Amino acid sequence: MKNIAIVFGGQSPEHQISIRSARNIIAAIDRSLFNIISIGIDRNGKWRLTNIEKIEKYVSEEGIQLGFAIGNEQPIIRLDDQSPLAIDVLYLVLHGPNGEDGTVQGLAQLLRLPFIGSDVLASSVVMDKDVTKRLLRQAGIKVAPDRVVYQHEKDQLDFEEITAELGLPFFIKPARAGSSIGVHRVKDAGAFKAALNDAFQYDEKLLIEAAIYGRELECAVMGNHVPIAASSVGEIVTTAEYSFEEKYSGTSQAKVLIPAVVDKSSLKRLREIALKAYQVTNCAVLTRVDMFLTEEQEIFVNELNTLPGFTDISVYPKLWEYDDIAQSELITKLIDYALERHERQQALAMDF
Repeated sequence: MKNIAIVFGGQSPEHQISIRSARNIIAAIDRSLFNIISIGIDRNGKWRLTNIEKIEKYVSEEGIQLGFAIGNEQPIIRLDDQSPLAIDVLYLVLHGPNGEDGTVQGLAQLLRLPFIGSDVLASSVVMDKDVTKRLLRQAGIKVAPDRVVYQHEKDQLDFEEITAELGLPFFIKPARAGSSIGVHRVKDAGAFKAALNDAFQYDEKLLIEAAIYGRELECAVMGNHVPIAASSVGEIVTTAEYSFEEKYSGTSQAKVLIPAVVDKSSLKRLREIALKAYQVTNCAVLTRVDMFLTEEQEIFVNELNTLPGFTDISVYPKLWEYDDIAQSELITKLIDYALERHERQQALAMDF
C-alpha cells in the first residue's frame, strides 16, 4: 500500500474550500490501496500533522509541526522527534496563491516527491490569467478582450476610456486568484472604484475584461502527455452572478447541468479546445477548463484550474462521475498519473 499525504489548507483566501475538498477526497479514496497521512497548512504557512475531522473552518496551530530535509530519501520530518514520514505521493488539495501557483509544486520537486497537479511552470502560468490568455491567443484559442492594469496605475484609470475600449458591463478580476474571489461585474461608474479597491486587496495585477455573452461550460481533463482524456461537458446554470458566495453558500441557486445540451459539432469542438488549452499551457495530471459558448457558436476559453475543487458541489469530479468514473477510481487514476510523471522525470539524465 502506498502512503498518500493529503495536503490542504494554506495561506489563501480559499483555505476553507481546500478543507472541504480534502474531506471529500479522504472519504472517497480507496483505503485498500492507500494509507492516508493528513497534513494541514495553517494560515501562518506551517505544515502540521492534522486530524481533519476536528477542523471546523481553519487548520489549527495545535498539530505537530513538520519540517523538510531536502535531499533525504524521506524528506518530510516531524519536528517534535525528528522522525521522517514515509510518503509516496503528495496529494495537493490547495487552491489559490501559495498552493496552486507553482510555489508548493516547486517544493515538491525539490523534495523529489510525486505530487498531484501540474508542474511549476504550468501551475504558475495558469494561475496568472494574463499570462494564460497570452499563450492561448498565440495558439489561436479565443479569449475575451481585456486590459491588464497594475496597482500603481489605479488612480490614473479612466472609466470612460475603459468603457469605450471594452464596453459595458465589464469584469474586474485579480490576475492571480480563484473561486471568483475579488471578481466584480461593473455596470456603471459608481461601482468602478469600489471594484478596483476590492480586487487590489488580492493581487497587484488585475484584468479588466470585456463581458462575453454565452453559456458557461466546463470540461474536465486528465493525463500527462498521451493519451489525454477529456470528459463530457457540463453547464453552470444560475440566475445570479456566479460569485464566491453563489458558488459555495448553502443557499446557492447555481446548478450544474451534466451533460450540457449542445449539438454534436459544438461538443466536439469544446472538448478539442479544452484538450488544446491543456497542452498549450503544459498542464499535467488534472485541470478543469472553463469556456463560453455564444449564440454564434463561438467558443472562448475563460480560464483553467490546475487544482480544481473536490467539494460536494465541485464540477470536476461530477463530470467524470457522469462518464462512469467514480470518485474513488478517479482519485486512483490521478495518483497513477502523478507517479508515472515522476518516474519519467527521475529517469532524465542529470550528469554534472
